[in-house]
Amino acid sequence: MFKFILGFLFFCLIFVNPTFSQTKDLVSTREMNKINWLEFKEVVPAKINTVILPVGTLEPHGVTANGADNIAPEAIAQKIAPEVNALIAPTLPYGMTGSMSNYPGAFEISDTVYRAFVKEILQGLVQNGFKNIIIMNGHGGGQTAALQAVAGEVANSNRGSRTLVINWWSFTSEITKDVFGQDGGHAGNNETAFIQAIDPKLVHPEKYSKDMAIAYPRPGTWSATPFPSSIGLYQPGQGYPDFDEKKAKIYFERVTQAIADLVKDTIKRWDLAGV
Repeated sequence: MFKFILGFLFFCLIFVNPTFSQTKDLVSTREMNKINWLEFKEVVPAKINTVILPVGTLEPHGVTANGADNIAPEAIAQKIAPEVNALIAPTLPYGMTGSMSNYPGAFEISDTVYRAFVKEILQGLVQNGFKNIIIMNGHGGGQTAALQAVAGEVANSNRGSRTLVINWWSFTSEITKDVFGQDGGHAGNNETAFIQAIDPKLVHPEKYSKDMAIAYPRPGTWSATPFPSSIGLYQPGQGYPDFDEKKAKIYFERVTQAIADLVKDTIKRWDLAGV
């Protein structure tokens, strides 16, 4: 009877009390902003050789936050960092906004300045001992090309360093179609839902009107600066925000898991190739 009681108490401690059932992390924090240099020295690169750098910009996003392009990659990094065993570098919040740079609260960094600054950041991460540098991008347009080019330069000039640039919304476009039954858009159903899942207070359905959205023009047809709507649809008639909380949560979980799987698979293949 005494052994039974001891066994029951042990079961309760391990499986019922969450403080015992949770696995302790390797570090006190995954954020480079918050970690102490002495702890950093102990774990990088001996125990952690991967870092996630969230990048985005400030620009209008329909009825959600101007910083959606920063908030989304930050949330992805925070969600997947323990699973992929990475630290999270401070977010680069200013980017190459492009045709929406004239909207209130938006910023535009020139191509030349942006490329040079990103390269210095990536070089600094290499010098700090990181082997795998994951650039989690929240903004498209010319910024994608700049990031891919600079990341390639850094990896090729530092043999043994590896870079991966991820446009989270593009990589998970099939998940968008599966969850919402249609394509998405800039500040459309997918991006608005992603922010809604992170923090519902950042989404304002009461400000929404369908007239705020317009489909992006087909290549070579027309171009307007500033772009005449803060919601750009990838396909005509598809991608309008629906503010469905249940879909938003499902979308967030599926997107973050798909990205975690991509990061792990890429690192595994790098290792198998011996590069």
